[in-house]
Amino acid sequence: MTSIEKFNSLLKLAVQHGASDIHLKTKKNPVFRIDGKLRDVDTSPFSMSDLLEILDQIVPLQFKQKWERDFQIDFSHMVSGAGRFRVNAFYQRATPGVVLRHVKDKIPHFDEINLDPAPYEKICSCKNGIALICGATGSGKSTTLAAMINHINQNLDRHIVTLEDPIEYSYTDQKSIINQREIGIDTPSFDLGITAAMRQDPDVILVGEMRDADTFTTAIRAAETGHLVFGTLHASSSQQAIQRLFEFFPTDMQETMRPQVAGSIRATVTQKLIPAVEGGRVPVNEIFWVDALGRQVIEDGEFEKVARIVESQDNDNCRSFNADLLRLVNEGRISKSEALNASPHPQKLEMNLKGIFLSGGGIVE
Repeated sequence: MTSIEKFNSLLKLAVQHGASDIHLKTKKNPVFRIDGKLRDVDTSPFSMSDLLEILDQIVPLQFKQKWERDFQIDFSHMVSGAGRFRVNAFYQRATPGVVLRHVKDKIPHFDEINLDPAPYEKICSCKNGIALICGATGSGKSTTLAAMINHINQNLDRHIVTLEDPIEYSYTDQKSIINQREIGIDTPSFDLGITAAMRQDPDVILVGEMRDADTFTTAIRAAETGHLVFGTLHASSSQQAIQRLFEFFPTDMQETMRPQVAGSIRATVTQKLIPAVEGGRVPVNEIFWVDALGRQVIEDGEFEKVARIVESQDNDNCRSFNADLLRLVNEGRISKSEALNASPHPQKLEMNLKGIFLSGGGIVE
């Protein structure tokens, strides 16, 4: 069996076992991540020459020069019988390594990934502004975002332009028209892609990741000119998400950016994945809907108040992690112990699980 044949067989095996990620390291057995845990695969390791041969065959032609120059590359790869994978190739200790993430073919509905549809549908109905899907790597941000784009596609007549690095889910036009552009293949960068997208009569622009000041500034400009912009951000809470946006800018610019950011952000969704009672994992989310009070807090730079707003205004628009954990426990999807372990405020959640709440949704101190 050739190295590429073994590689393709390994990816098919990973899909059969429900692995989210595949780790390949020179002279080490392949490793699958299944339900968040790393599992060795009982097979012979790939040699350095094996991995280089595989990469020579799967790195897209447009990225060959970048791979040879930068020693790291992101791209997507399709395997018949296994599906699409997001690939990161790199060098460590002068030897190649590869990490692949399986992208499921079927784009899920909200209920299929255990999300309460109401707040997401509200975000999707916005005419303009920026909505951020936040969380750590591997928290399911891309899947939640795909469900939101799919909801728009199925229910609203919109022109959607996506800018992705690389493209993960593939959409089929329904009520909407969707054009998907891959960074490095269809456009040089996120900020140039957004600038071009604004001349393509879009209603919705998806930015795969808010990475720097140029990308975010261009996203603000798109939001201010009547477009709904979706993006992802690495943040563990609503408060951290808002603060992180200002970290893109030098200190002397942050205060002047507050009115623009406050006027542009519509909502942040921060997500974690929690082990489920029936196996696998389910998302738990904190949702910060930026209303008049939220805008004022951002404009004043009082970011520490964001958590208080979310905690005190649990409703169809705002939802704290504790409120979503309580929902999942009550629905029997996650255990009490997992909920308490994942909670940012376990003592408050313990009280809520006993049916103790402050009137008016106040905060338990």
